[in-house]
Amino acid sequence: MLAFFDVDETLISVKSMFDFYDYFLDAAGYRPAEQRALRDEARALLRPGTPREQANRLFYRRFAGRKAAELAEFGRAWFAEHLRRGGLFHTDVLAALRGHRAAGATVVFLSGSFPACLDPVAEYCDADLVLCTQLELRDGVCTGEVTRTMIGDAKANAARELIERSGAPAAECFAYGDHTSDLGLLRLVGNPVVVGPNPEMAVVAAELGWPHLPGVTRTPAG
Repeated sequence: MLAFFDVDETLISVKSMFDFYDYFLDAAGYRPAEQRALRDEARALLRPGTPREQANRLFYRRFAGRKAAELAEFGRAWFAEHLRRGGLFHTDVLAALRGHRAAGATVVFLSGSFPACLDPVAEYCDADLVLCTQLELRDGVCTGEVTRTMIGDAKANAARELIERSGAPAAECFAYGDHTSDLGLLRLVGNPVVVGPNPEMAVVAAELGWPHLPGVTRTPAG
């Protein structure tokens, strides 16, 4: 059995690539004014009307000339800082993931984010496989281009290919997502789960009778 998890704002409470970028700009020594300008430029990619896959590709051009090993080191430090502060994980979704692991499921991350962010999250969660955006590298250095995105239909296609290769019945698989772009993935499996407050997704979950987890970042007291 396979359990697929979107990551940003599903398993974790932030958009990892943007949150990481904020951390990276500070840790890499950019001046405060430069940080503000670059953050604003990055957030502008989220404006309505920009196709998500296009925004994804444009975002990663910001790392052109950076070594992948350097970004991975920043990613580990970014994740460690989040663990120290707390509140990174949606605890209800993390509990579901751990339940699937305990039941022997193969846990798969599907995300438009990239390895520098996702690898430490996957290691912490003991995920089996990470299918994500891959940056083009030459001699270990980012060119600014990507060789694969993992947005929208790409998630469903990747999940479908994995289900077919594994022989796992789709009806027995699980998938978790928070955004309408995850619907192709959710409709692919027999056990879709909606996460978070997105009103469109709440309507879909109610109409189709899908489980809906709120996505909480703290364990309730008591």
